[in-house]
Amino acid sequence: MPAPKLWRIALAVPEAFAAAFAEAVGDHADAVSTFELEEHVTWLVEATVYGEPDRPRLTARVAVLAQALGIDDPVLVIEEVPPIDWVSHTYQAFPPIRAGRFFVHGSHHEGVVPAGTIGLQVDAATAFGTGEHGSTKGCLLALDRLSRRVRLGRGPGQGALDMGCGSGILAIAVAKTWRVPVVAVDIDPEAVRVTRENARINGVSHLLEAEGGDGYHTPVVRRRGPYRLITANILARPLARMAPLLARNLVPGGVAVLAGLLARQEQHVLQAHRAQGLRLIARIPMGEWTTLIVGR
Repeated sequence: MPAPKLWRIALAVPEAFAAAFAEAVGDHADAVSTFELEEHVTWLVEATVYGEPDRPRLTARVAVLAQALGIDDPVLVIEEVPPIDWVSHTYQAFPPIRAGRFFVHGSHHEGVVPAGTIGLQVDAATAFGTGEHGSTKGCLLALDRLSRRVRLGRGPGQGALDMGCGSGILAIAVAKTWRVPVVAVDIDPEAVRVTRENARINGVSHLLEAEGGDGYHTPVVRRRGPYRLITANILARPLARMAPLLARNLVPGGVAVLAGLLARQEQHVLQAHRAQGLRLIARIPMGEWTTLIVGR
């Protein structure tokens, strides 16, 4: 008997009602999840189920809930998920990426790292940062640009910090470019584990110190700081909130690379850092995302 086929159920709803609709469709599915599409506005409720769902019953349930909440019926998508060769799909989804002098590739890449580039081997895993996202690519372009004008060293106030390191791709890029010690911090223990493993794979374990903790309050950050270079690919609101702590950990003449913000959030983040005496050096737009370089 053939295995049942996989089906997808999806609908976009107001943020306030995402949980209610997730519960409504979740009763008809094997797995359900919600994702923010537009900050504070719209969320995607997405579910998967083996075997074709009861379309009339599901449509009716969504319509009744929408009426009870006083909103228009959301567009309900019910579609069969085509079978996928996941190994081939993963390889195709993460081809090598060029970002300035950086050449980001997965372990499946069979070619050579092009001459004159800095190879970064990072596989898609359980921590954010493989180079394909606009914010990560923008950070790599910023680091490439800064490598020609910023000098880092091994003494006090000469090193680098990667705040919210994710996969460690930015910390590794700094270590391989400047050959200096880098502190990498993330609140997620899994990100710390992935960063350490990626540092080993890329041959910079001796330069990279990855620790888990509460941002700038992490003991290793205080112990190794202040810094001449700070990278922070996080989100707009945390970036703005952490601006005073970033400024306190950045030496005079130091620079910071800020990312994880949409173009429309740029002024909010920039204003928070200007209030700390930092100025805009450059902006790097990547589609809907923007990377900012600020400094004293």
